[in-house]
Amino acid sequence: MTPIRTVTVAGGGLAGLTVARELRSRGFDGTVRIVDPEGLPYDRPPLSKAYLAGTTDRAGLQLAPPDWFTDNDIRIIDDSVTKLDPGRGSVLLASGSELISDAVVLATGGRARRLPVPGSEQSGVLQLRTRADADHLRDRLFPGCRLVVVGAGLIAAEVASTATGLGAHVTLIDPVPVPLVPAVGEELARVLHDMHPAHGVQIMTGRPTRIAADGGTLQVDVELPHGADRLAADLVLVAIGIEPDTSLADTADLSSENGIEVTATGATSNPAIRAAGDGIRIRTAQGTLLPRSEHWEAAILSGTAVACGLLGEQAPQRPPAWFWSDRYGVHVEAVGSMTASGSTVLRNPGTDRLIAFRLDTDGVLVGCAAINGGKVLRAAKRLIMRRARVGLDDLADPAVDLRKIDR
Repeated sequence: MTPIRTVTVAGGGLAGLTVARELRSRGFDGTVRIVDPEGLPYDRPPLSKAYLAGTTDRAGLQLAPPDWFTDNDIRIIDDSVTKLDPGRGSVLLASGSELISDAVVLATGGRARRLPVPGSEQSGVLQLRTRADADHLRDRLFPGCRLVVVGAGLIAAEVASTATGLGAHVTLIDPVPVPLVPAVGEELARVLHDMHPAHGVQIMTGRPTRIAADGGTLQVDVELPHGADRLAADLVLVAIGIEPDTSLADTADLSSENGIEVTATGATSNPAIRAAGDGIRIRTAQGTLLPRSEHWEAAILSGTAVACGLLGEQAPQRPPAWFWSDRYGVHVEAVGSMTASGSTVLRNPGTDRLIAFRLDTDGVLVGCAAINGGKVLRAAKRLIMRRARVGLDDLADPAVDLRKIDR
């Protein structure tokens, strides 16, 4: 196998930066380049929270200070990759330049999914995926403005919370009566969704069918379970998830199915190309194609796995899936699976520290979701990794320290 001396990473998000960081931390002394039209890598989770609220500025979003890239000899190229030629190791840029690399890493993530209804292309219909999107949304939010958010998942809920704090009148539209049940379980999902009306946000269970402009106002037609309604809005934010960006993968004829197919170390169907981040799907050694994971920790794990693969090292064991979110002053976390067949045990029901544990049919702890329960959730994560069996009474009792059980 020819030694790798030059690595080009297409995409400067968290996954792309992690590839570069891990290569250097593991002793790689060859050329490392990150190509991204947005320049220095920045963090995306604050876009719907602190950055949108104006309590964090651009510098606060940076995943690493500018000096770090100089000190670690990592070149940032403000450009876009438009085409790959794996046979030549060629990366063609929008500027017309060509980079020759021993290995290419795709970390292009995804694009905000568009709303497929008439009128969704109007200027007042926004999305939130990039820092520029957040700037555009923040510039148009003002006290008293009417914001309709299509979707009620994590990003939508975070924006609703932030916009309400800025004085906007917010309406959430989603076809699911209680969103996030697959992510956090039914009990926590209900508590979280009920926070919206408690903070003045209107909830509508339905689907937008059309958006029309009436002077300076947008009219949003909504199909409801038992009829229809029309909402007047100053802004409409579409927050219905992302679509994986496989455009570069397609230029190299890589295998993809709603995401670029990769192995556990990010290897694609072409040995010269690896991929990491929101746009990948891992095919296990058993042949199962896993769903995409679009969370912060997953980006780090996949970027680390790619760096290990490029260096011929074993990637660290992948822990149970974990994510977090914030809304209305509470912190939400979940780890493992809250949808596995089995039963749920609640701790602290009726309080602002509700914790749900998911046990499979054999009594093994497989998932945990919590509101303001960081220490408990971290202990549960270790127990999940051990496939531990924990007594129902111990799980339900707030006086039982799961960290001691973990020992």
